[in-house]
Amino acid sequence: MMEIHKYNYGIIGNCAYLALVDTHANIGWMCWPRFDSSFIFGGLLDEEAGGSFSIQPEWENYESSQAYIYNTNILETTFECEDGIFKVIDFAPRFRQYERYYKPLMLVRKIIPVKGTPRIRVVCNPVGNYGEFHPEKVFGSSHIRYPGLESPVRLTTNIPLNYVDTEQAFVLNETKHCILTWGVPLEGPLESTVDTFLENSTNYWRNWVMNTSTENFHQNAVIRSALTLKLHQYQDTGAIIAAATTSLPEFPGSGRNWDYRFCWMRDAHYTIKALNDLSHFGILKHYANFIENIVLNEDQRFHPLYPITIDHEPVEKILPLKGYRGERPVRVGNQAYEHIQNDVYGQVLVTLLPLFSDQRLVSKEHSTLLRIVRHCLKMIEETMDEPDNGLWEFRGISQKHSYTFLFHWAGANAALKIARSVGDKTLEEQASRASEAASDMIEACYDTERGVYTQAVGSPNLDASLLQLINMGYLDPKSEKAKKHLAVLEQELKTESGLFYRYKHVDDFGTPESTFLICAFWYVEALARMDRIQEAIAIFEKLIQHGNHLGLLSEDVHEKTGSQYGNFPQTYSHVGLINAAFIISKKLDKPVFL
Repeated sequence: MMEIHKYNYGIIGNCAYLALVDTHANIGWMCWPRFDSSFIFGGLLDEEAGGSFSIQPEWENYESSQAYIYNTNILETTFECEDGIFKVIDFAPRFRQYERYYKPLMLVRKIIPVKGTPRIRVVCNPVGNYGEFHPEKVFGSSHIRYPGLESPVRLTTNIPLNYVDTEQAFVLNETKHCILTWGVPLEGPLESTVDTFLENSTNYWRNWVMNTSTENFHQNAVIRSALTLKLHQYQDTGAIIAAATTSLPEFPGSGRNWDYRFCWMRDAHYTIKALNDLSHFGILKHYANFIENIVLNEDQRFHPLYPITIDHEPVEKILPLKGYRGERPVRVGNQAYEHIQNDVYGQVLVTLLPLFSDQRLVSKEHSTLLRIVRHCLKMIEETMDEPDNGLWEFRGISQKHSYTFLFHWAGANAALKIARSVGDKTLEEQASRASEAASDMIEACYDTERGVYTQAVGSPNLDASLLQLINMGYLDPKSEKAKKHLAVLEQELKTESGLFYRYKHVDDFGTPESTFLICAFWYVEALARMDRIQEAIAIFEKLIQHGNHLGLLSEDVHEKTGSQYGNFPQTYSHVGLINAAFIISKKLDKPVFL
């Protein structure tokens, strides 16, 4: 029987950094000072070179469990061992202070004895430059400094420093506190600061959830997904990353190990739409600022992805690390930055539309945004007949992709609505022409014999992005054409359990071996839109079982075992969950006329 592989990690963060904490209270992944910086703890990719920050029982014979404090991104790991019970609370402080958000580069760990006199061991060994640099320890009166990193790193704690230095076990007979800082150290009381920050951060996250508009359909899963998405926005610039990690393989031995710590226009569009549907509009405004800075820095073309501060190119290189479970290569940077992916212009337009059409967001000042709208529409016109690498980022294939034309069509229609809202007849006529041209290109992808739209003009291949022809309204969900189109995709790409492959044809790395989770949620969404609501619900409930012990979703799922693979947690997957739940809820809430 094949092993069922799950990522036994929870995620914490504060929109300045992210960290993954495993079920043994070890920080397996944490990059400082930014999402795309070198890890300071990276045991996820190399247990020896990655350093560690762990809090564990002295003896190996123990049981541990993990849960979030209710409606927060604060993680609690509980240990039951031979000599007692204790728990570790991990969080990154985030709350309102002085009319702004306090979100320091600070990891807070609170260790609480619950029963008995457990003996624990605390280890803190940060590293730099992806494990190449191991700093010395310099001791203060109640802290340890780790010099030689890009900025000062300091652990302030009420644990005896010699116990931390020598990794010696000790009796946990009172609550202990650890604050690890980058740059500005803690200059103040330790215990009361931890307690105050914990209370303030708990209140912040619970208030955030209280202002989340959700229906009752699998509300807990939607809330956890929303909280997870929130952590992936880098608030300083507004950029939204695809995932916190790099080089977690799509499947063992596949070589499909990518760095997802960047802002894809495509992923950001889907993330913002999901959060807008949940009434979290501030993220869109921050992202619009990010887009404005991109436009000011680009002459013509947009790249498919950008670093979170747009100050450098994410040049792809391979690191000499062992890799997750020995899976190599370990890549940092992403060569997809160099790709031509022309769907980006439509995605920007669709993303910006609410700033013109939603009365809760509309601003009187549109000059900069209109400049972006005109630029994107112009690029849609200029790239209408141009092959690109497509949303699946084929490295050796360039085609005229149906999905690109779909976003040309959706983007042009968004521009049409924007033009009407501001009374710009010239822009309106330009957008109308682009919409018709994009529709013609989509129709050029239609296979009349099979009754299905194909991946690209002249290609017989199918892929799951073609589900979006239904979900985005190009095809009427009630039409026979949509029904036939979906039936062919089901036959070609769906598994018995409702999982969906991206595609099954050979690409640069062979044939994909795992399914892509967002594609399955796209399928659920299409079922719901076509009023196959009971099927949609049944498959949705199967899909959420592919989460880990905390309900966190990966990018890929293996059909036969249900194992998690790919970068983690994956925003795409959580976006898919939210969008599918949203459509199902709308269908379930239809009024019944007696």
